[in-house]
Amino acid sequence: MQEFPINWLAVLVAAVVKQAIGTAWFSPVLLGPTWMKLVGCNQAEMKARLPKIVPLDIIGALIMAFVLVHAVRYAGANTLMTGAVVGFFNWLGFIAVTTFGHVLYERRPVKLFLIDNGYLLIALLLMGAILAVWP
Repeated sequence: MQEFPINWLAVLVAAVVKQAIGTAWFSPVLLGPTWMKLVGCNQAEMKARLPKIVPLDIIGALIMAFVLVHAVRYAGANTLMTGAVVGFFNWLGFIAVTTFGHVLYERRPVKLFLIDNGYLLIALLLMGAILAVWP
């Protein structure tokens, strides 16, 4: 396996960007109310669960950024656009395909797929761009 130095600050920033996008995307102002209705959750339940799930989501964002930096480096991406392309193909090949199975097999609403995947697509595009230009 090819070895390269990892810029841990870039990994941290990419993870923070993912969290910030999620916070805005699922806020009461944007898609939060629609998402909660689709998953069968209310504001009180969500508020009670946040202290337990946010730390785990942050760990997940750090893992995602760590894995993505490897994909970015292996692809030789070193511009905003090439980093975003790496993010796109990781989203398409690993996230979109997998979560579309939930629509097919679990009969989840397509609208839920679009909300969840829109967030993850934007997050991976930006994370890939950050990780490509911040060696």
